[in-house]
Amino acid sequence: MILDSSPSQSSGTNDHEAESSTSAQLPSEPEKKTQIIAIYGKGGIGKSFTLANLSYMMAQQGKRVLLIGCDPKSDTTSLLFGGRSCPTIIETSSKKKLAGDKVAIGDVCFKRDGVFAMELGGPEVGRGCGGRGIIHGFELLEKLGFHDWGFDFVLLDFLGDVVCGGFGLPIARDMCQKVIVVGSNDLQSLYVANNVCSAVDYFRRLGGNVGVAGLVINKDDGTGEAQAFAEAAGIPVLAAIPADEDIRRKSGNYEIIGVPGGRWGGIFEDLGQRTADAPPLQPSPLTHPELLALFKGDQVGRDVVLEPASQEDMCGGVAVEKPSLEVVYEGAI
Repeated sequence: MILDSSPSQSSGTNDHEAESSTSAQLPSEPEKKTQIIAIYGKGGIGKSFTLANLSYMMAQQGKRVLLIGCDPKSDTTSLLFGGRSCPTIIETSSKKKLAGDKVAIGDVCFKRDGVFAMELGGPEVGRGCGGRGIIHGFELLEKLGFHDWGFDFVLLDFLGDVVCGGFGLPIARDMCQKVIVVGSNDLQSLYVANNVCSAVDYFRRLGGNVGVAGLVINKDDGTGEAQAFAEAAGIPVLAAIPADEDIRRKSGNYEIIGVPGGRWGGIFEDLGQRTADAPPLQPSPLTHPELLALFKGDQVGRDVVLEPASQEDMCGGVAVEKPSLEVVYEGAI
């Protein structure tokens, strides 16, 4: 796979910066068949929680797993490492470059109980494009020998409610085989999940191969909106993680709950198997009215009527009509 400079999903000027003039090969499948899976979801929905426990469980099941955080917040690996943050690829690369040194794998990749993990990182607030940081990180992974590593699974954690080109690369450039979306029974998280499904559907229609493996429902309170969304979009529910105080407390204390034999281990054992077996499907994204229809009217304000404003409203009273400054020439058509 070659990343070209053609435009991808874009929502601002920084998107062009994110996709500008790089021709480096991005990580793809090594000779050993590696499943590369990108996980998307609304910020704060529990992607990092899900991935830390999923990757830990898969490693205990005998799989070689690499977890890569692709969120500028660099919080993907914090739960895995008991709350400790690991040096990011972007930060380490910058320091090494200033010192005239090269980045070694031990500078950026760390392990716990069989799980290998790293963070791409991102620029400081207001000082660069996060999507560009994603590209830089993948370029460095290529130099470090990604194609020779031979993992069974590579899990990529992406922020789902950012639509600039860099964050959409796995879908737009076939950098992974399938996508998992994490959502809950609330409109905002399912709105993001639906946007991810729309992106997958769009690029599949353009000839892409990435599909959606399914939906993980986090903090499931049993109200059913996320399940209904999955059915409407034509994707399976891979796991439903309950909204339980024990899970909330242990996650807040940076404790892994996806442990074989543990109270919640069965959820992640099943999720690990379903993640491995799920085929990449082409979803059927919902229209906005269809998405709203999953919720009760009192939850989403469906009875609210859009009342157009007038010029008088905008002026706080009587609007004075001013003469036009347009120059009209005699004989002009």
